[in-house]
This record gives sequence, C-alpha cells and structure tokens, in this order.
Amino acid sequence: MRIYLSADMEGITGLVDRDDVQPGGRDYERGRSMMAEDVNAAVRGALAAGATDVLVNDAHGPMRNLLPESLHPAARLVRGRPKQMGMLEGLTAAHDAMICVGYHSRAGALGVLSHSFMGHEIEDIWLDGSPVGEIGLAQATAAALGVPVAVLTGDDAACAEATAWDERIATVPVKYAHDRFSAELRPAAEARQAIEDTVAAALAPAPPRPPAATDDVTLTVRWQSSSVAATLPGIPGVTTTDSRTVQTRGQLPALYRQFGIWMRVASSMTNQPPYC
Repeated sequence: MRIYLSADMEGITGLVDRDDVQPGGRDYERGRSMMAEDVNAAVRGALAAGATDVLVNDAHGPMRNLLPESLHPAARLVRGRPKQMGMLEGLTAAHDAMICVGYHSRAGALGVLSHSFMGHEIEDIWLDGSPVGEIGLAQATAAALGVPVAVLTGDDAACAEATAWDERIATVPVKYAHDRFSAELRPAAEARQAIEDTVAAALAPAPPRPPAATDDVTLTVRWQSSSVAATLPGIPGVTTTDSRTVQTRGQLPALYRQFGIWMRVASSMTNQPPYC
C-alpha cells in the first residue's frame, strides 16, 4: 500500500500564531518540531495499517520546514520549492490514499490561521460554483487521480470543512478555534495518539478508490488586487468576470498546476504578509 502525505503547518498541534509557522518567527523552530511530531504520528499509523511506502510532501510556505533527520526513517520526503504541483507535489494515481496533516480552513472561515494559499491576497475560490479552499482543492485533485483522501488533521474548523466537502474523510481535531489566532489546545500526546490511531483505522483496509475524473471543472478566484486579475487573462483560457475575479475551465489535476502559476504571477506583483 502506497501512501501520500501532504503536510501543512497552520493546523499542527499547539500552533496558533504567525510566529509559530513563519521562518524567523519567535517560535518557528518549536513549530517545525511540532510539525514533525504530527507527521510522524501519521506515518506510524500508516505503517501499522500495512503501508509499504510513505511519501511526505512538505507543503507549507518555503516547503523546507521538516528537517530530514526529524522525519520517521520509513518515510521519504519531498522538500523545497518551486514545485509544479505545490502542496500536492509527488501525488500520482499509483498512491492508494492521501493523508493531509496540519491543514487549515479556507479564507473567511473563523479558524486558526485561516486563509487560502496566499494570505489575504486570495479572497475567495470556487470550484464549479462551490466555495473551496486548500482542503477542497486537494481532495478534488486527488479524487481526479482516483486517490481517496483518507484522513485530515487540523483545528475543528478545518475538520468540519473537510467532512462538509467529503464526508468519507476521517478527521482529527488537534485544537478548537476560539478565533483566528487563538484556540483551546488538545494535549500534544493525546493529539498524536489520535492521529496515529485514526490513520491506522482509516487505512485498514485501504479506502475505496474514487473513479478518476475526466470532466472539465471551472475554477474561479477572487483576488484582493485588481492588478492580478487584469494580468492573468494573458494566460490562454483565463477570463475575468469582474475587476478582481478570474476563472478558467479544464481538468484536474492540470487545473491545479495552472492555479500554481496564477499564484506565482500574483506573488511577483504583490508583497502581502500572509496573515494580516
């Protein structure tokens, strides 16, 4: 059984503030250690369920948060950037299931460190008219490859978003949001044991694979900056629906990859801190 694990940081046990998750932050070094512990708990659960291969993608920010020496020795690590598929780099149809560790709720949600990919630069995203964030786009892209998302960990808002998008996803709330930068924390040892146990249960037996998608879908993004929206129609197939909103139509996962290009264009035109 081959398992793919995408690891973000905002939804990691104990972390609530930008200083916990940004390089140079006062508590970032502690944060990356906490991230490794959550990831390793998921790896242990996957191995207990019979996984023979676990690929971990460091999916947060600079994508160099996980130190190779801190990762479970049975797992392989994809580290650094740029990555053509960003948070889903390395995911293929050969994987039997995907696990999302440390994920967070979408922009506008009252969840810990909530945003969609680029802090406040992205105001909203829709997939075929349904509001979506990093969780929904990850699930939809994996499903298009025929890979089920088996487990997601994060705060209670992220867990609720995951099950609202796909009720088959098993979730592990590691903290309970009080606001965007505050939460009631689950004890670390308890949270890691819950991650390990939930992953093991969700993967034994391996979850059924969804049929690979062949239909086109519409991706719509509303930006904070009208300059970004005015520039992106230079990419074939991208159109504007108003001064700050663009959309295109295509098949996942190619559409997910194109969205990564949109974000690189936006990053070159703006200089916004991620959680202001």
